[in-house]
Amino acid sequence: MHLTAHTEQFKLDGAFTISRGSRTEAHVVRVSASHAGATGQGECVPYARYGETVSSVVDQIESLAARGDALTREALQGALPAGAARNAVDCALWDLEAKAGGTSVAALARLGPLAPVTTAYTIGIDTAEAMEAKAREHSSRPLLKIKLGSPGDVPRLRAVRAGAPTAELIVDANEAWTRDDYLALLPVLDELGVTLVEQPFHADNDDALLEVPRPIRICADESCHDRTSLPGMAGKYDVINIKLDKTGGLTEALALHAAAREQGFQIMVGCMVGTSLAMAPALLVAQDAETVDLDGPLLLAEDRDPPLAVEGSVLYPAQPSLWG
Repeated sequence: MHLTAHTEQFKLDGAFTISRGSRTEAHVVRVSASHAGATGQGECVPYARYGETVSSVVDQIESLAARGDALTREALQGALPAGAARNAVDCALWDLEAKAGGTSVAALARLGPLAPVTTAYTIGIDTAEAMEAKAREHSSRPLLKIKLGSPGDVPRLRAVRAGAPTAELIVDANEAWTRDDYLALLPVLDELGVTLVEQPFHADNDDALLEVPRPIRICADESCHDRTSLPGMAGKYDVINIKLDKTGGLTEALALHAAAREQGFQIMVGCMVGTSLAMAPALLVAQDAETVDLDGPLLLAEDRDPPLAVEGSVLYPAQPSLWG
């Protein structure tokens, strides 16, 4: 087994802003895993919120090099913690196994034929006027995700609804609201027909969700990483957001999906801002998800070759030359 990590940058289609800051490029790490003439690949997006940097993730991946042929997907789960590094390696190993065996990852995972999925399109934080213009530009999309979490959220919400009067709206505060913020915004969210609120409070303070009304579905993102997170979700969240960069790969993502279903949670499948290579394995988890937010490639000015095929907001399963 030969494992290599490559750092890459992809320009975004304009600045993308959330409550934690802005970016104009996606900084990703691509892993290649080669054995007996076959090569698989995977991608991750290191995320500072979880203490990750590009260099720290590369170091974690390179620490596996000495394992050679002993590096299996099963061994990987104990070799690295859940996070971006394990994700890229795990997805590369799935891809390698499929290519070496002349089959697909979907078949290896005992899934049926993959179907296209409809993704949300995310509008980052900006002025109300700019967000209305962006919403109007994308008003034909069936689902828009609105980043919030700073003063001026009410006019931003109203502006987006004015720009996209028929789209389903979901919002993401990225942990930035207080309890008072949430209670003040709740009537506006209801009035404008918002159907889901993602991570309103900081993960360390989400016990507050036990004490506030929840007429709109609440989704855990930063509060839910892998199966070990699920015991803390009960009574607080209706939906969990499965991201492969949090679970540490497709292996744990599929296991988390099954466990969450058993415990009665709805499923959202989300992403960091990455390329089609990062979205391709997430499509397997998204097949029956109530909400899909795999719009990373839609936010890029440049992508992989070949990219995922996209028609409007519909993402199609990857070509084998990309992944899977």
